[in-house]
Amino acid sequence: MRQLPGPPAIKWLRTLRLFKLIFRPLDYFDDDRKRYGDIYQLGGLTSPPFVIVSNPQAIEEIFTASPDSFEVGRGNASLSFLLGDNSLLLLDGEPHRQKRRLLMPAFHGECLQSYSQSICEITEQVTGRTSPALEGRGQPLTNQWLVGKSFPVRLYMQEITLRVILQAVFGLNRRQERYEQLRRLLSSLLDTISSPLSSSLIFFEALQQDWGSLSPWGRFLRLKQRVRQLLYEEIKERREQDKQTGNDILSVLMSAKDASGKPMSDEELHDELMTLLVAGHETTASALVWALYWIHYLPEVRDKLLGELETLGEEKNWHQIARLPYLEAVVAETLRIYPIVVGTFARRLKSPMELMGYKFETGTAFAASIYLTHQREDLYPSPKQFRPERFWERQYSPYEYLPFGGGNRRCLGAALAQMEMKLVLATILSRYELALKHNRPLKPVRRGLTIAPPSSFQMVVTKHKSPTKEV
Repeated sequence: MRQLPGPPAIKWLRTLRLFKLIFRPLDYFDDDRKRYGDIYQLGGLTSPPFVIVSNPQAIEEIFTASPDSFEVGRGNASLSFLLGDNSLLLLDGEPHRQKRRLLMPAFHGECLQSYSQSICEITEQVTGRTSPALEGRGQPLTNQWLVGKSFPVRLYMQEITLRVILQAVFGLNRRQERYEQLRRLLSSLLDTISSPLSSSLIFFEALQQDWGSLSPWGRFLRLKQRVRQLLYEEIKERREQDKQTGNDILSVLMSAKDASGKPMSDEELHDELMTLLVAGHETTASALVWALYWIHYLPEVRDKLLGELETLGEEKNWHQIARLPYLEAVVAETLRIYPIVVGTFARRLKSPMELMGYKFETGTAFAASIYLTHQREDLYPSPKQFRPERFWERQYSPYEYLPFGGGNRRCLGAALAQMEMKLVLATILSRYELALKHNRPLKPVRRGLTIAPPSSFQMVVTKHKSPTKEV
């Protein structure tokens, strides 16, 4: 049997590679692609390998195979420290299918439309006046983005996306004090594992030691416990209501019953809420920061996008914004060039399989490399160049362009994230003229399990525009 290429299974070398994955993640994948091609293995030669795939044909075979051919939840077990054991991401088989069917309507159709106006309003609120959730975090804020003043882009984008997902999960104007606490605590919780250095807590279990509230892991655990307490308080209050009448996601989850008529337990509800709150805003915030950077780093992109927005006139609505072709191409290219999640979750074989001329035994894990697939010269000429027009020139299959993964594990929030990006960008560009504080290339850095722009990235307001009417 042919042997897959891959790095030697030497312990000290694996440790060095892990450090490179943490501190220089994209170099890690680029170097492997040059050495080993578009399908290669990690791990030892005596155990089932971990296979990295960036060949569209192989990705198609994996994504279109029967979901029962793979076990995915066990491959995500490392996320249980943050999300809990009952998270959708850690489930397989019928429990996964049932939860996914339950959650899907909340991110499509009428529910998706109902979020649109609030996304624009939240964007205006966060950028236009003092946001209590941002104060007291070492950031001096004024009552609006002031002309001539710089601002930390990520802080504001994260606040916008966090408010949006809180609205989707809990509904509007409910127990405001608790949600204010949740906003602050969730941001602080994720900040504890966000830098390349603090991300080491995720990859090295030996560092996960509780040495008190001042230790990194101790602080993480205490923040997580406070978030957990708030979520359980909300669940308890909702259970005490006679009937779940809201169309927010928590109400939907609490009204649902499995095939035997049993509702979700408090623990299951907590874990799903944590999954939605964490995954539902961090990634979109990073993508928005990247989009604002590229739009203003390349004047031709900014001018073309502003020209397209001006064609809508003053009374533009979200339907019109969502259909703007160049805006859609800018969002697509943003998610292509530096995908926030560089690879799909591992799919572990439940029975032997042949792929690309190689035979794989039970237990082999496959992960599609989103980043490496998006960097293929044969699909994306000059892949390091930000060029939205490439999405006008050809259509890409779900195995060539996959920023949200694919198959039965494709991100449920993909449609919401893309709509949110379009509306936030259109709202900001219609109200402000911005510029980069430093007009130099921005390098991706690790942020927990994702790849993101550095938190230090800042922009400057150069002009306020007259607000346009949005309906």
